[in-house]
Amino acid sequence: MNKISVGTISRTLVLFAALLNQFLTLTGKNPLPFSDDEIYDGITMLLTTAASLWAWWKNNSFTKAAIAGDAYKEGYKYTHSGM
Repeated sequence: MNKISVGTISRTLVLFAALLNQFLTLTGKNPLPFSDDEIYDGITMLLTTAASLWAWWKNNSFTKAAIAGDAYKEGYKYTHSGM
């Protein structure tokens, strides 16, 4: 029997929460106890954190030796991948 993935359930719950929030906002109720400035600051912090983690996680080669090592690695992967 196929099981529903955790990702599907979590995305559905987030969508439901966003739709509920939108409905309540349209009816004049503010369901979230945050000001617009606090929401802006929070979103900015999330984007900055996400960009920082992504940049940190990726292999950033700045030196000539590191760039040569990346080229060697890619060549090795290409020759040993069966292509």
